[in-house]
Amino acid sequence: MPSLVNVVSAQQQESYELYQAVSNTSDSADILPIKDHRRRRSSSIISLVEQESLEDDTDQRMLPNMNATWVDQRGAWVIHLVLIAMLKLFYNLMPRITNDIAWTMTNATYVIGSYVMFHMIKGTPFEFNGGAYDNLTMWEQIDNETLYTPARKFLILVPIGLFLVVTQFLKNNLKLFAINLFISFFCGILPKLPLLHRIRIYVPFITNPHQIS
Repeated sequence: MPSLVNVVSAQQQESYELYQAVSNTSDSADILPIKDHRRRRSSSIISLVEQESLEDDTDQRMLPNMNATWVDQRGAWVIHLVLIAMLKLFYNLMPRITNDIAWTMTNATYVIGSYVMFHMIKGTPFEFNGGAYDNLTMWEQIDNETLYTPARKFLILVPIGLFLVVTQFLKNNLKLFAINLFISFFCGILPKLPLLHRIRIYVPFITNPHQIS
């Protein structure tokens, strides 16, 4: 019959082997690849921004978006008209600038500036929503993405009205007319249409690749 010492030794050896098996299993689990939740860049030239997750949607609804709510104020509408008038006055004061060139520069400055502000810069300057708007432009944040609200209609009509005013002072200059038409349509009107809502177009050296979750 095996002695008591041999039985105890066999049990210890079995326990040690079991411990080694469990340890190896734990080590293997520790080195398993972990899913990377960081946003990655899309390689597509044209991409669509997907709807926010439930967590981001909840963060967006918790507090008013101060980055976009000011656009609905009537006083904010007047700012656009005052800015256009100040730009025209500024270019009128520049030497050797004719009236038609001054109107063209006024139109280009306002339209391109508003394009950068409303359609290129993403997110908010305020840290109040946990980054829930980081992937949206200001235009997409206005009125919680509701289309054809009074504020959105006004922002679409301003570049159209400005273009019509500018054309009255071009003196049948087709070159300036084409320049104003191109800038007004592609920078002031087209990006605001529902056709391009949440659409990102990657232009090398001008825009950054769209980040996707």
